[in-house]
Amino acid sequence: RLEPDLGDLLWSTVNLFHRAVERIERELDDNEQAQRRSQREQDGGEVKSVELERLTAEGQTLLERRDAFELMRDQAAEHYERHTGSSWRPRGGSMVNHRNLTSAMIDSRDFLAAKKRSENEVLLPPGPKITVTGGLDFNDHRLIWAKLDQVRAKHPDMVLLHGGSPKGAERIAARWADHRKVPQIAFKPDWTKHAKAAPFKRNDAMLEILPIGVIVFPGTGIQENLADKARKLGIPVWRFGAGGA
Repeated sequence: RLEPDLGDLLWSTVNLFHRAVERIERELDDNEQAQRRSQREQDGGEVKSVELERLTAEGQTLLERRDAFELMRDQAAEHYERHTGSSWRPRGGSMVNHRNLTSAMIDSRDFLAAKKRSENEVLLPPGPKITVTGGLDFNDHRLIWAKLDQVRAKHPDMVLLHGGSPKGAERIAARWADHRKVPQIAFKPDWTKHAKAAPFKRNDAMLEILPIGVIVFPGTGIQENLADKARKLGIPVWRFGAGGA
């Protein structure tokens, strides 16, 4: 009887641990600032020295707590995938594993912020970037997987960029990246900020990363816009399906 609700219940269970990780991350940021401030205030006296030692110990405890909650979240996410057949993803932000220095899915806003700061290496996966775009109604998973496998054979350290669509070509590409353990960055349109222009602004952001190529599957004017802008930047565009190669 709980079958219709099982997906939401399992998602919420994983999210419980994920929210705990985010809360501890914020505490870590505060601790880091406090440590920096304490370092500047060191005057050779015992009081300031003891305060810095306390802050350092607190920071270490926070790191251990974060890693523990990440482990619990990742194990819960594995159960979620086993029961639902879909990978667990946060509704917003990134899902990072600091113990293994991996990012299963990186939110583009986190990626761009990290790129500007050059601080958080786990959000800056190295390797050539490949962009995939396609419509919500294009579901030829065999073609999509085959073409991505071809690219990966040539660029085994590739990073996949896509629009983070909930279905269609980009969803299939995201599932391919999950199974092949390929880092992926989702550039979801910011509808709140850009309204109807959101998909096109998203295209601009994706091309700012300067991918080495753009794979285009059948879609709408959004896909054509991305392909046209890529060509103007001198980025190779490869079309597949419905008139493509």
